[in-house]
Amino acid sequence: MSEIKLVGIDLAKNVFQVHAVDGRGAAQVSKTLTRAKLLSYLAQLPACTVAMEACAGAHYWGRRIAALGHQVRLLPPQYVKPYRKGSKTDRNDAEAICEAALRPNMRFVPLKSEEQQALMAAQGARELLIAQRTQLVNQIRGRLAEFGIIAPKGIGHVRRLLNEPQLERVPQLMRQVCAQLHEALVWLDEQIRQASQRLERCAQDSPMCRHLMRRDGIGVINAVALSTQIDPVHFRNGRHLSAFLGLAPKEHSSGGKVVRLGISKRGNTQLRTLLIHAARSLARVAARKRDPFSMWITQLIARRGKHKAIVAAANKLARYVWVDMMQARQMGIA
Repeated sequence: MSEIKLVGIDLAKNVFQVHAVDGRGAAQVSKTLTRAKLLSYLAQLPACTVAMEACAGAHYWGRRIAALGHQVRLLPPQYVKPYRKGSKTDRNDAEAICEAALRPNMRFVPLKSEEQQALMAAQGARELLIAQRTQLVNQIRGRLAEFGIIAPKGIGHVRRLLNEPQLERVPQLMRQVCAQLHEALVWLDEQIRQASQRLERCAQDSPMCRHLMRRDGIGVINAVALSTQIDPVHFRNGRHLSAFLGLAPKEHSSGGKVVRLGISKRGNTQLRTLLIHAARSLARVAARKRDPFSMWITQLIARRGKHKAIVAAANKLARYVWVDMMQARQMGIA
């Protein structure tokens, strides 16, 4: 048997499929291992590259495997799929992971630390609470509308409505339901407040977040999301980061004819949304400011319209963020 140079692992909950190849890409091992036996098997192998899809649990296993002395590569699942031959099975998936990892131009997902994943969990919990509050407010609006009570736009109007005397004309059972829903709304407001404060403390404790927040438009939420999900060294320049986030225009060209379309909307939807929100806040006050970026936004709004200008500003903001993160790394800030 030749020396194993690359191991592809198809992760699952309890049973993992392992496919190992040598330096020429020839298969050497294809076997199924239980969760308890995976690390002991990899510990017996000489130092090599271990590739996995960037799915649930991949970062945990990546850290454990890297501690054994192996080089860990996480691949985006959409880049693995074209290399799968035949039906979708664990064996074929593990082989496809090896094939994809061998490509010289393959793009990999940075391995996240426990601290980064904890920050992402904190931000995800806040987003979940906000989504639940929106769902609850829509439920209240819909139920009250059935009794002819309409609330204007804005969550504040719903809060005031639940305390107004006009609720006295609805049946007692409905008043009890509204009281219960109001209790839940107050509880969610408090949980969101606590979650926001927790993120603010985390951002202030992070040198990278503090560095990013020096940039106009980048607040706590943006700084935490960018610092935990973006590694600037994986991008050649700010243009590549912008394209990765789906803020660059799509192109449909053939025979020398170049056709530019709307933004691609690829990559991380959350980060793209946050940067567009940041650009929107900058555009709102751009007319009152005299710095070059604000003046550029103001001129672009006049020339191309508000919405296109906001997306263009988000594109440029992503490039600035890449520069800021690279500068932070050069200064020893991580």
